[in-house]
Amino acid sequence: MPENATEVTAAGIARLAGVGRAAVSNWRRRHADFPQPVGGTETSPSFALSEVERWLRDQGKLVEVPLRERVWQQLAGHPAGAVTALVHVGCALLVADRSPRAWREITGVSDTRMAGVLSLALDDALTGRFGPAGNGRAVRTPDRDELLPSVPLLRGAAELAAETGARETYEFLLGRQLDANPRQYTLTPPGLAELMAALAGADHPDVRTVLDPATGTGALLVAAPCATALHGQESDPDLAALTALRLALRTAPAECTLDVRTGDTLRTDAFPRLAADAVLCHPPFNERNWGHDELAYDPRWEYGFPARTESELAWVQHALARLRDGGTAVLLMPPAAASRRSGRRIRADLLRRGALRAVIALPAGAAPPYGIPLHLWVLRKPGADPHPTPELLLVDTAEPAEQSADRGGRDRPDWPALRRAVLDAWQTYDGQREEPDADGQREQAADGHREAPGASRIVPVIELLDDDVDLAPARHLPSPAATGGPAELAGVRERLTRTLQLASGLTPPPPALATPAHRPLTTIGELARAGALQLRHGGTGTGEGPVLTEHDVLAATAPSGSLPAEGTPEEPVLVAPGDVVVPVLGGVTVVRVVDEATAGAALGRNLQLLRPDPAVLDPWFLAGFLRGTTNNRQASSHASTATRLDARRLQLPRLPLAEQQRYGERFRALAAFEDALRLAGRLGGQLVQGLYDGLTDGTVTPE
Repeated sequence: MPENATEVTAAGIARLAGVGRAAVSNWRRRHADFPQPVGGTETSPSFALSEVERWLRDQGKLVEVPLRERVWQQLAGHPAGAVTALVHVGCALLVADRSPRAWREITGVSDTRMAGVLSLALDDALTGRFGPAGNGRAVRTPDRDELLPSVPLLRGAAELAAETGARETYEFLLGRQLDANPRQYTLTPPGLAELMAALAGADHPDVRTVLDPATGTGALLVAAPCATALHGQESDPDLAALTALRLALRTAPAECTLDVRTGDTLRTDAFPRLAADAVLCHPPFNERNWGHDELAYDPRWEYGFPARTESELAWVQHALARLRDGGTAVLLMPPAAASRRSGRRIRADLLRRGALRAVIALPAGAAPPYGIPLHLWVLRKPGADPHPTPELLLVDTAEPAEQSADRGGRDRPDWPALRRAVLDAWQTYDGQREEPDADGQREQAADGHREAPGASRIVPVIELLDDDVDLAPARHLPSPAATGGPAELAGVRERLTRTLQLASGLTPPPPALATPAHRPLTTIGELARAGALQLRHGGTGTGEGPVLTEHDVLAATAPSGSLPAEGTPEEPVLVAPGDVVVPVLGGVTVVRVVDEATAGAALGRNLQLLRPDPAVLDPWFLAGFLRGTTNNRQASSHASTATRLDARRLQLPRLPLAEQQRYGERFRALAAFEDALRLAGRLGGQLVQGLYDGLTDGTVTPE
């Protein structure tokens, strides 16, 4: 085997062949000629990619490796690591995209020669895009010896870019790397990044200079497409390089200048004289070692020296220090930063001087850590206006109780609705601040809007300047459950009464006893091989449209996910009426038969789809037998942390279609009864909590 050959794990082999990891384990046990491990560990061995491809082809299990999959496997198995390989790919794509003719000349030589020539070409390209090396430039020019192991990968990546585009190729590979290492990176979801950019005005042509002082993977700078100058700083050199290349492949040099630096922003600020139009920042939370001891006399602490436990308030003041007068900063903050006593003096001064304009509470699940409802702080650097802003906008985007109940407690935000709610509140507030009347006094908006009950409120600063200076929106807004009052609760009660009546009518009759029958059985795998049904797996594809997620299936709710808009184009699996969808993970089988309302949604991750031939199989018959407890146990395997269902091992009896339809009608009735019980439980919980809230806040009397 050649030195530094690309290696692939069992999971990679499964992806190449389109099978589960259990199948790869079976091949290793049953086939003596299966390639031997060349690396890894005893529990997680790795194999030479070229040997694996050869074996799969010889066995008829692989006709052709898709180019995108080959490139990813080469990147993931790179001897210097996937991050180094991804940096090399980004550099090469930058050359190939900007100078296609030069790239053809570079690739028309041997691998060794190409590595040397490419190093020189990269130095010119990187200097032209990011400036001369040194001074913390994020992307260092790799030399010939560093590039040599990457040459086959770079040839493949350029070939893929010729088909799909350089930006799309890099976004696909970067996305795969981030997905494969979720605990290594703190990500800012695209929906949240777009919302933060909109709040800062960074999606408007008038906002030209944007800074992210804790750039991470660059999501916030990507969300500012109209900027003509993007500045970023990141303490992790690998992330800084990946972000710089990501931005370089998305922007043209004539349209946007880039300056991404490596370094600790608070200790070693790379842009001390910058006056940005907007600052976007997702800072690290709860940092104790942020420079408290050595930065005591830093001029950035205009609003007070942050305590050791208040690293987030250091980031807030850094953002304000790097804004021009009147510029806007939006920071993602932990909720504790709005109420910790150690930060109350800084919060008070931010309010008095009009720097803090809004605190927006996001729903849990908006960004990592996903179990915590994070906040957005919107700040504006005080300018020539001698009168500080006398009010603060508080927004709470927690979903109303009824909406949450209907969704089954889904823990991921509805980004379009969340964006509308936040921007409507902010634009109403910010618009009335910008237009003084004839006497120079600011008046409220013409429609008299001051607050949306339970969702937003414009609070006079004087009300907040108490001993705690607690800025948590929930502290100053009535709960959504209480704002509807008795009339809303009466409506919930009516819905509950109707649902209980429906459930009563759907209650199954007493079961008829019968002697257990010994019927011939078949498996899903046998039916798939016979063409009686198709078996598909979800989780791939880009484009537009809703996605049926694992949570939607478990909670029996409408499709709530969305496809990624960017990346290498790949057709998603779209569900159709009569399809049977089964989650891959979990200890109990939950089955969903797709109806007309759900049809057309893409199949999400960790879901498998069974599409029966209606001339052979009744979908409700299929779904009903898949719900059997014994069936589920026989088809499940156990990993260290989860139970995995292999749908191919699920069994059902061989019955004529007419007999299947008799069973199917009964299973359909059971499903309707189950849906009614689920809805009744949600409405009952909503009614009970609403009555508790009404009785405690005085909107409902004991009578």
